[in-house]
Amino acid sequence: MIGVKVDSGDAGSGAAQRLEAARQEFDAQAQRFEEAKSRLEATAGMLRTGRPRRAMLQYSAYARLRARLESMPVIEQAKGIVMAQQRCGPDEAFDLLRLASQRANVKVHVLAEQLVARLASQESESDARPRPLADSTHP
Repeated sequence: MIGVKVDSGDAGSGAAQRLEAARQEFDAQAQRFEEAKSRLEATAGMLRTGRPRRAMLQYSAYARLRARLESMPVIEQAKGIVMAQQRCGPDEAFDLLRLASQRANVKVHVLAEQLVARLASQESESDARPRPLADSTHP
């Protein structure tokens, strides 16, 4: 069982939203774990049945390609964020993400997920704050 401490100083809805986001992330990680476990079991089954090495390599290449395709959307979102913030092209944005992931010693897709999540939480916090009324002198 995972316990989450909620600071009583937070607004109730903000804490509830963060708790729900944490639950969703936990569920997503649990699902990724189960998928990785099933791939590992399939690979072990191939080893036990004596499948040829070529079939093993094809399965391994397929698994890598599938993992890459699953992480691609969040990496593209993070590249878009970096492009907007740094006013650079897609190749330079990816290089910046790659270098940052190396410095932080995390995978690029993990860094991209963190960047997108941080921006999303900043936007949801700014949506919760009251906005000033538009200046009536400008239409």
